Amino acid sequence: MRKGDATRARILEETARQAALRGFGAVSLNDVAAAVGLSKSGLFKHFESKEAMELVALEQEFDRFVEFVWAPAEALPPGRARLETIFERWLDWSEVEKAAGGCLIMAASIELDDQPGPLRDLLQKRVRQWRRTLAREMKALREPPLADEAVAMAAFQMKSYVLGHNDARRMLEDETARKVARSAFAALLDRLAQG
Repeated sequence: MRKGDATRARILEETARQAALRGFGAVSLNDVAAAVGLSKSGLFKHFESKEAMELVALEQEFDRFVEFVWAPAEALPPGRARLETIFERWLDWSEVEKAAGGCLIMAASIELDDQPGPLRDLLQKRVRQWRRTLAREMKALREPPLADEAVAMAAFQMKSYVLGHNDARRMLEDETARKVARSAFAALLDRLAQG
């Protein structure tokens, strides 16, 4: 990796880390520059604006999320096997992979839910893509496929279990959070498979 590429990668990693901890609105160019050992003007050699830097950081974080959560499941048969792997990896993402600073995607979802602009637009686009992926897998659970309304409800419940796990594990330090989340998700898949 060239020096400029390595510096750019450090800038993006630091932007994502700080934004996950404090929110995009609280992170300044000076904060990121100081953390990576650059001047503020040094950041502008890599990004034309703070917004451009944040957009790339958020896009890359979502790419990492998909690679971490979806890639291990992709080779499995569609339906339950994939969904179980996706769910486990999603729990791993919040529990292990993003343990130190939290998940930028979750933090940005809370911060940007009522703030129009390019960051929110990007986040909406990527979350909708992710929901379509989950919906496709939910439909593959049985024949005939679930109705669209049932699929939407199931995807909503799946994410709710992940968020509940995150809250119980990270905020409340509940050691049983993963077991409870797994049981709830298994019961959901059982209900969906039975119709």
